[in-house]
Amino acid sequence: MKLVRATRLALVAWCFIDVAAAAAQTMPREPDASSLRVRIGPLGLRPSIGLTNAGVDTNVFYEPDALKPERDVTLTVTAQSDYWLRMGRTWATGQLKEDLIWYQKFTDERSANQNYTLYWLVPLNRLTVSVGGNWLDAKERPGFEIDARTRRRELAGGGVVELRAFSKTFIGGRGQRRKVEFDQGEEFRGRDLQNELNRTRTEGGLKVRHELTPLTSIGFEVAKAEDRFEFSTARDSDSTQATGSVTFAPAALISGSAQFGYRRFTPRDPLVPGYRGSTANVSLSHVARGSTKLNLSILRDVQYSFDLAQPYYVQTGFDAMAGQQIYGPVDVEARFGRHGLAYRDRGGSGNPSRTDHIRTVGGGVGYRLGRDLRVGFNVDRQERESDILSLDYSGVRYGLAVTYGL
Repeated sequence: MKLVRATRLALVAWCFIDVAAAAAQTMPREPDASSLRVRIGPLGLRPSIGLTNAGVDTNVFYEPDALKPERDVTLTVTAQSDYWLRMGRTWATGQLKEDLIWYQKFTDERSANQNYTLYWLVPLNRLTVSVGGNWLDAKERPGFEIDARTRRRELAGGGVVELRAFSKTFIGGRGQRRKVEFDQGEEFRGRDLQNELNRTRTEGGLKVRHELTPLTSIGFEVAKAEDRFEFSTARDSDSTQATGSVTFAPAALISGSAQFGYRRFTPRDPLVPGYRGSTANVSLSHVARGSTKLNLSILRDVQYSFDLAQPYYVQTGFDAMAGQQIYGPVDVEARFGRHGLAYRDRGGSGNPSRTDHIRTVGGGVGYRLGRDLRVGFNVDRQERESDILSLDYSGVRYGLAVTYGL
């Protein structure tokens, strides 16, 4: 009996939005027929629904302990479905996801979030083409730095082309354009996020991929990107990155992908120091005998800050989960994560360099009712340590989780 995916804090999950966006730029796969739960003619679906965090949040606004943080009863309902639609030799594939977040007392924190992805996969004899995009409309915490749930929208479009050069070797390229917009009036620590962080990213790359086995491939890519800010043009930057990767198919002993690279990040403002260093983007899973599951995610890359005096930081961190079926339908999970935010100062700002630390730890116990339905109880704690005392906080979320299809 396979364990369900671990229930994760929404705060931790955001950190991998950029990971998911990068994955969307790889070539989509044709569906594994055994994974489809619903078939309607040429349409195949893999739906799931979950009631998570149905309990108590002890620090709704991520406030320091000295301010006696507010607590509230909260719950999150997530419904999503992967889909594949056969159209002749081609496929339409993607994901539909809806989140409903509810708070009992603090009604302004309630939200309905949408995340839709659509790609058109065209496999020809030696050439494969995929074009599509992603739409996000969410009121959520945009990363570990900004401790407020703010409304933003993202629209991305792009494509991937691969040519089979040899029997197991492919060469190709990709391109994407993504626009990020915060709603008017969204603020954090006195800064207007629309003025500070509205931006458009344009990127493209050339790559080569080699299939070592039917389940494992390796690749190398060289890419360039430019970020242009709508209002805060002093933040504009250019990047060049070289990345090596290994990808494992879902049926492999280890599934997922691991990317390691080197980025040259060059701000256009001469007062802002650049970054030249390593990057990482890892998301791996392992299931042993259907009763033990391990997940590992690692991220290291440049992220933009809301504060122009420290316009960006290098985020380095990991999240790990271990799940074990202990007796019949009963399983337990343990979760742990740690991230560092190393800020870079703008010349003449007078701000001291600093690195903030975020730690997450949690666990849960679950009972499976049939193959797809699971009921569990989770406890997760998150804390932040910073040289700026007003940014320190700690909080716990605990409550019931009911999932189907996850």
